[in-house]
Amino acid sequence: MAEILQKDGTWTFDGDTIRIVPGRERGVHPLRQTLGELAVPLGAVAGVAFEPARKGGRLRLRLRDGSDPLTQAARGRLPEAADPYQLAVEQDRTGVAEYFVDEVRHALLLEQLPDGPTDRYLLPGPAVPLSVSAGDGTASFDGERVRLEWNWVTAEGKKSAGTRVLPVADIATVEWQPSAGLENGYLRFTVPQVPTNAPPKHDPHAVELYGFKKDPLMALVAAAVTARLPHPSAAGAARSAITPAGAPALGFSKAPEGAPPAGPAVPEQGDPAPADHDVLLRRLRELGELRHAGILTDEEFAAAKQAVLRRF
Repeated sequence: MAEILQKDGTWTFDGDTIRIVPGRERGVHPLRQTLGELAVPLGAVAGVAFEPARKGGRLRLRLRDGSDPLTQAARGRLPEAADPYQLAVEQDRTGVAEYFVDEVRHALLLEQLPDGPTDRYLLPGPAVPLSVSAGDGTASFDGERVRLEWNWVTAEGKKSAGTRVLPVADIATVEWQPSAGLENGYLRFTVPQVPTNAPPKHDPHAVELYGFKKDPLMALVAAAVTARLPHPSAAGAARSAITPAGAPALGFSKAPEGAPPAGPAVPEQGDPAPADHDVLLRRLRELGELRHAGILTDEEFAAAKQAVLRRF
């Protein structure tokens, strides 16, 4: 057993799982406290390192690509204070941090575990229901539907569209982008049935973010939805299965800013095309895999399955 206790949190390793418990002191980032305890299986770990500094150092856990919905959604853009896979280490605990690293590395070597990309999520993502207010709106997710509500700073045209409710089955992608410099960030949901090139300020499927402390919490909403979408490896397989080389993929491509959508997002009224049947069947299989992996509950699976069946 290896354990390190710090103000920022506690990391424990029992040979199979790294348990990360956030600190409860005032200085701990709200994202960590909202996310709560994490149980990271050894099979999801790509590496671990301790980076010494003048006063203590930092313990970093690197996960395998595709193993964690939060890492997938954040794409390395979380601030250090908000990243649950980093731990600030005080000067008198550097020896414990180095021992912790040695124990995890020894276990990885002993088990001969791969460190490459995974084809399914090995962590379940943030718990739901989840609701975050930041920027020009509130994003809520109950495991089946995303709800976007607007506040007093929302652009009038966007606010006039009213509250948006998006079933998971209607969402192709979700993207969280933090503010950078003078550029505002956003949480955006891509809905193929309603394609748009509008900026987040005017997009009724996006929350615009202004660079405040709560903005990273929107990454939790993105991660919770990401956990219930097809895994990136499954999405890649779908693209290659239904799209000729070099052509945009139906329901997965995103048009560059300012460019028109690359082809129709949904079939014309009437019977779905054979390729669309294939996509829906593949979606059902993916939902079954998510339930088998424990990412979806039986109730979530049944609701998502019905949503897909209604599209046949």
